Amino acid sequence: MNKITNHMPTAELQALDAAHHMHPFTDNSALAKKGARIMKSAKGVWLTDTEGHMIIDGMAGLWCVNIGYGRKELAVVAAQQMEELAYYNTFFQTSHIPAIALAAKIAEIAPKGMNHVFFAGSGSEANDTNIRIVRRYWDILGQPEKRIIIGRRNGYHGSTIGGGSLGGMSGIHKHGGLLAGIVHIGQPDWWSEGGDATPEAFGLARAQELEAMIKQLGVENVAAFIGEPIQGAGGVIVPPSTYWPEIQRICDKYGILLIADEVITGFGRTGNWFGSETFGIRPHIMTVAKGLSSGYQPIGGSIVRDTVAEVIASDEFNHGYTYSGHPVAAAVALENLRIIQEEKMIEHVRNVAHPYLKERWDALTEHPMVGEAKLVGLMGSIALTPNKATRAKFASEAGTVGYRTRERCFANDLIMRHVGDRMIIAPPLCITPAEIDVLIDRAKKSLDESYTALKADGLFVAG
Repeated sequence: MNKITNHMPTAELQALDAAHHMHPFTDNSALAKKGARIMKSAKGVWLTDTEGHMIIDGMAGLWCVNIGYGRKELAVVAAQQMEELAYYNTFFQTSHIPAIALAAKIAEIAPKGMNHVFFAGSGSEANDTNIRIVRRYWDILGQPEKRIIIGRRNGYHGSTIGGGSLGGMSGIHKHGGLLAGIVHIGQPDWWSEGGDATPEAFGLARAQELEAMIKQLGVENVAAFIGEPIQGAGGVIVPPSTYWPEIQRICDKYGILLIADEVITGFGRTGNWFGSETFGIRPHIMTVAKGLSSGYQPIGGSIVRDTVAEVIASDEFNHGYTYSGHPVAAAVALENLRIIQEEKMIEHVRNVAHPYLKERWDALTEHPMVGEAKLVGLMGSIALTPNKATRAKFASEAGTVGYRTRERCFANDLIMRHVGDRMIIAPPLCITPAEIDVLIDRAKKSLDESYTALKADGLFVAG
């Protein structure tokens, strides 16, 4: 049996990586000069690299390893499924047990009235599916002109052409264009964009941009609105309390479909099964991936409300992927959901990990460069600023301070990501109070080092 092992020194692995491996969202030439950090093994919330450093993973991989690393149960299930039925499709009037069982389980835990699942291989693919679902839905209802989907600036819905278009990140749009029929309104980021308004007034105003856009475009042309309950890749932007109730009111008033992108917020991240429950959203479609399998297998999907699924089912739906409902991925996802449920991981988030992390996370605002700390469940951000009172931006190019702080985190064996000049975390749901202490201690050390260096370099100044 061939087994992949660390059979080379780190430097040789880095050279081989640079020679052949194209990394996502990366300046590959710059990385080749620096050398990638090579991860070798993982257990719980801990990663070990090829140099033997133990790193606490404050990002659960890419927001996805909800149950933690190294759960052998998932490996056993994957092996058993590979031996029994390694692959079959569900295209031509066929199905298989893992896809059936997983779809039924998702329907069991999803909000009431959401009993149908269309599987994909990732969240990006699922959001591409959603474009087709909403447009096909209106086609069948005799309103084919309803094609426009409204998203938000700085929202993230994947990096395929479809998902990247739904998202509102200009950097993605510059590298491949924007699909026709997708427009964007402002994001509910009070810290950066709220000015003198209260969070509540700002949240209401940003939600009302949706109504204004619907009126501008004509409700007869608008198919759906898509948003993450909490913006993830945009910087863990927690919307003001007024935001989602107003978005819901507007979608209900104008009869447009509401898509909640739960790729990050789903499967326990916010202290409930889904972020829609946390924020009282009643979506027609929920995009899921990541925590569905805790990243152990690539799988995603669209959970569809019965009223929409019934319309789609009334005629042919010419859409699908080779790996839709892949039997091994589905079997692993089913076992992952069993672990979350039986080990009461969501209750652990709600009653143990979140309260303790919030206490320690909020205390980071005592640091001279931290202006705001936000945390919902196990999804948090801190805003870096040279002036807390005015919520000032740094004079340096946006993201300079965040990147330097992230580099100190990495050097101190902590995975904490930066988005612009915000630092963000989303650790595995199984994190313990003792591990939270390690995470916070390393974060504080990194903030201290970054602050000292910024002051020395004359960069701790407002723009």
